[in-house]
Amino acid sequence: MRYSSYSAVIVGSGVAGLYSALSLSKNSKVTDNILLVTKGDLSESNSYFAQGGIVGVMRENAADTITSHIEDTINAGGGLNIQDSVKNISENSDFVINDLINHGVDFDRDENGKLSFTLEAAHSVRRVLHSGGDATGRHIQTTLANAVKELNNVDIYEDTTAVELLISENNECKGIVLFNNLTCDYEIVYSPVVVLATGGIGQIYKYTTNPLCATGDGLALAYNAGLKLRDTEFVQFHPTALAVKDLENRPLLTEALRGEGAVLLNNDGERFMPKYDKRGELAPRDVVTRAIATEMRKNGADNVYLDATLIDYDKLITRFPTVRKICKNAGIDITKEPIPTAPAAHYFMGGIVADTDGKTSVKGLFAVGETASTGLHGANRLASNSLLECAVCAYNMVKTLGDYDFTPPKQIDSHTKLLIDRYGDDTPVNGVEADTNGLLTALKNTMWNNAGIFRDEKSLKTALNDVSELVLKFNREYKCYNKEEYELRNMLITARAILICALNRRESRGAHYRTDYPQMSERPQHSIYSKEKNYVE
Repeated sequence: MRYSSYSAVIVGSGVAGLYSALSLSKNSKVTDNILLVTKGDLSESNSYFAQGGIVGVMRENAADTITSHIEDTINAGGGLNIQDSVKNISENSDFVINDLINHGVDFDRDENGKLSFTLEAAHSVRRVLHSGGDATGRHIQTTLANAVKELNNVDIYEDTTAVELLISENNECKGIVLFNNLTCDYEIVYSPVVVLATGGIGQIYKYTTNPLCATGDGLALAYNAGLKLRDTEFVQFHPTALAVKDLENRPLLTEALRGEGAVLLNNDGERFMPKYDKRGELAPRDVVTRAIATEMRKNGADNVYLDATLIDYDKLITRFPTVRKICKNAGIDITKEPIPTAPAAHYFMGGIVADTDGKTSVKGLFAVGETASTGLHGANRLASNSLLECAVCAYNMVKTLGDYDFTPPKQIDSHTKLLIDRYGDDTPVNGVEADTNGLLTALKNTMWNNAGIFRDEKSLKTALNDVSELVLKFNREYKCYNKEEYELRNMLITARAILICALNRRESRGAHYRTDYPQMSERPQHSIYSKEKNYVE
């Protein structure tokens, strides 16, 4: 087992993690370098696949206001948002967008050189910036990754999984335990600052737009360390993903297509969204998702269709090159024929309880991006608010760390030592190597079938029973054989959190829709899930 010390450890290489590293590297008090850890390589994250764009309430956009963005965010979020969080993130959007531009992110501009804004569902005005047409996440991620690679005070560990937080008896983070996916060796990293920027949970579901790395790692790390998770029942299913037979990782078909005029058709070729919502295809994501799922059930179909041929040809091919390429690879010409589409698990509104500075309940432990629950999204995320939250909360966090003592701990207490001893070279793994593929397939199926777009008490209890049986079969709590086992461990923890909070929330709100409780309750309340207690506040 190896031992090392750093001023800060950042787990995750999406926009939240990269922007945190880039900004924190400028702090003169960071004398022992920063460690950036990623399970795969720097390009593997949910951020990379974000097509539509990033919200920016920009001073140069006369049609937009902070007030308007706050209202749209809260309306989409089913009123469960924390207003101060929404306000903070909205107010800082102009600054972080310009900071991203200064770092080299090249947002699309019009013929006059002004920033180009598009419209997405549930936005009252055009305020979504984009880059490379429909490759915004990839452009931001690649730009920031290249900048981080050039830093002399940031070390990068690829193919490395974070497996345990080192939390002392007095509730301070002292570092983290890492697992090298290639060599299966452990490393104990002592650090006074650990940032969880580990992304989402999509791989828990059979159909998802998320990459393979989205396995709820940060949530499980925090839960195991005794932190609270909030609103874990709220999983957003994106209404439009490419539905090709036998394809479970469904490529995203950006919402901006509908913003530019694409419409949804059922299997009879009829446009159906206006009968579900007066906003049609630009209704909030949860509304569109349920409408599509209802049409599919009604017709016994595996998909509906997204007709983008209504968009001007020149705009379609220049504005949506990523979608065009994805569909072309599947034998579909989006300029001539409608695209088969269906919902897929996309984004996690719940997460580790944190404020917009990334602070958690443990000193020295921060959470930013999709793994955190700041209160921005409420019960249903407004389109393109995710990348904005990543950037603003990373910026806020680094700002609050301005005068922080970055000296790595020189001593550890007995509790921290016990945590480390779990992963010692001579500590055996409990049982034989697991059939991770079989267990994972069973998990994905029960979550999709029983805790997906439509839920009720019976289906949720079925899923919870299934997950409990999988936990017994897996028989791992701490040390595992390999990366795949650690990911499965984390997904089982996260799935249980989703199910218990979904059972406790006896109402329908945002992305959480219960057919046995279809109405929204008058008083919005947050769900809390932890080792100690699960409750509604």
